[in-house]
Amino acid sequence: MQNQVISKKDLAGFVDELIKSKAAGEVIGIKTQGNKFNFGSLKSAAELRLDYDISLLPPKKYFFPQTETVLKYEAGANPRVEPVVEEKSMCIIGVHPFDIRGILLFDAVYGGNNPDPNYFLKRNNTVIIGVDCLKPNPKAFAASMGTAATDEGFDLMLTDIGDSYFVTVGTTKGENLLKKHAKAKDAKGGDLEKRDKARNDALKNYKVSLKMKPEEIPALLDANWESKVFHDKSETCFSCGSCVMVCPTCVCFDVQDDMALSLKGGERYRRWDGCMLTEFAKVASGENFREHKEQRFRHRMYRKGKYLVERYKYLGCVGCGRCATHCLAEIASPAETFNLIKEAK
Repeated sequence: MQNQVISKKDLAGFVDELIKSKAAGEVIGIKTQGNKFNFGSLKSAAELRLDYDISLLPPKKYFFPQTETVLKYEAGANPRVEPVVEEKSMCIIGVHPFDIRGILLFDAVYGGNNPDPNYFLKRNNTVIIGVDCLKPNPKAFAASMGTAATDEGFDLMLTDIGDSYFVTVGTTKGENLLKKHAKAKDAKGGDLEKRDKARNDALKNYKVSLKMKPEEIPALLDANWESKVFHDKSETCFSCGSCVMVCPTCVCFDVQDDMALSLKGGERYRRWDGCMLTEFAKVASGENFREHKEQRFRHRMYRKGKYLVERYKYLGCVGCGRCATHCLAEIASPAETFNLIKEAK
């Protein structure tokens, strides 16, 4: 199926039909939350906001919940352990390209030789309808990271071209949903030109940029372990973890057991964790391998710019700007740190 064009009125009808028919499961989309935006369950297309800059939390929360029970157990003479795995069908509408790139990193981390069933039973049953970000957040730098657009990871991708949306068809699943539930028409050459112009114009709206190519970041970090930048930037850090809690590529979690008061059973759950938190690297003996703020700050930057790309081929930063937006100390932006290291050489 070739790419399509759908009017904004008909897109609303498409969304309402998905909600009504439940053809793709629960329909989730971007909604206003106060003066911000966040993903949430949609009751109607009227709630959907595709003209947003950034969501408070990335859509990873639907595949990798903030807190998730992974098993329940019974103690006593006949102990029993039962895995808890939730299979869920969803359609997430309005995912920006940089967040899609974050999901692709999650696919690599939680895949491999021993795929995580809790993740993939939700991920594989999800339709992703993306939308190009034409009004980027002031602290975003996705254009510099090459993540302002993506040609993979979505079923359908929307681009606002005026009174209509250009629809890039990514998968057969997306194609079938369009055919069955939407009033769309084949895109023409002029429509493609409008899409490309909208994307190119959006690149000019980014206020933050890297002073290097993304592929240069690992070597830059490799040569600057002792950089004074890490010390200087981390001095005002609150160790609050806001930067890692809102990051679309932070994959870490902690595991806890919750035993019932009767001591007859309980559950094991995992919850988001992050390397900027004080006790992240603390082990049972009481030793903390990254006790100081500078160590934790350096580690985060190396995770974003070196470690993940070496192991999974994806940089651990997509330039969304969430960390910088939420950081009270105004030190979290990887772009700012990488640029300072570059300038100090």
